[in-house]
Amino acid sequence: MIALALLVALSTLAVGLVVALVLRQLPTVRLQLAGLALLAVLLPLSVVLLSGWVMFHMGDDVKILAVTAASASTALVVALLVARPIGQGIDRLGEASAALAAGDLAARAPEQGPAELAELARSFNEMATSLSSLFDARRELVAWASHDLRTPIASLQAMLEAVEDGVAEPDRYLPAMREQVQALGTLVDDLFELARIDAGALTIESQDAPISALVQACLRGLEPQAQAKGVTLEARLDGDPVARCAPDKVERVLLNLLTNALRHTPSDGSIAVFVEPLEEEVRVSVEDTGEGIPAEALQRAFERFWRADRARSRGGAGLGLAIARGLVEAQGGRIWAESRPGGGAIVRFTLPAGVA
Repeated sequence: MIALALLVALSTLAVGLVVALVLRQLPTVRLQLAGLALLAVLLPLSVVLLSGWVMFHMGDDVKILAVTAASASTALVVALLVARPIGQGIDRLGEASAALAAGDLAARAPEQGPAELAELARSFNEMATSLSSLFDARRELVAWASHDLRTPIASLQAMLEAVEDGVAEPDRYLPAMREQVQALGTLVDDLFELARIDAGALTIESQDAPISALVQACLRGLEPQAQAKGVTLEARLDGDPVARCAPDKVERVLLNLLTNALRHTPSDGSIAVFVEPLEEEVRVSVEDTGEGIPAEALQRAFERFWRADRARSRGGAGLGLAIARGLVEAQGGRIWAESRPGGGAIVRFTLPAGVA
């Protein structure tokens, strides 16, 4: 009789282990827990029915207790087997989180286990990648801002020392010193503008405004610089579309894009501004015949202080496109860069369409 009770207990344990292995293969935590709950109900119920049959035929309470103990032990073992991989996945995610909190930006969680844990680990890894990129951008911002601030300050210091030592007359360096101070002022203003964009502190007073007039005004303002460099400026307008925007911010965007294009366009080159009305937006494109943007650098063109080749940079702090992106996106638009067929670059941005 004892042998029969042991056989029933071992059989129950074997069934529980097999079911536990099957439950571990289920793709989600919900299904695993639902299967475990179902097993916790059905397995003891089956054993109770079996124990009733044993009691009815043998009248031995010891055997009933043995079978009941076996079923309870089996349910406990199955629960541990199912919960173990879930707990291990949570532990691995916790270790990765602790490492990231301690400053290890390379920490990543393995994307394994049930679907929910794998998705959680994937989201964690995406967050860690974003944080790593953010810290890299911050380091680059400090390094590049320091470089762009150091250059005019060093120039000013050298000119001041020359004047103090009597090597040069003040009148000789005054124009150059004024230019360096203006460059510093522009850089500080741009950094302040970027800080306001990042903080969401921009004041956007949107209104329905014709884009063509803004384009013409910007082109007139840059005409003297373009003529001095031998670059042709032109506007190609498709009607007179109206956009819902802040005119002063759009002018700032256009001036940034045109100044950047003028800086990188050689003599005898040309810059054209296209304005096209679309279904629900107005698209503005600034095309130049300059040196263009490398294909691998198109996504980075709007990062602050970024330059395709710092050694060949032709002035500017590298903030114009970053500010343009912030201003366009603050007005509900999009901005991107493309390579121009035949050479040069195209920077396009869109604005919500207004009511004419």
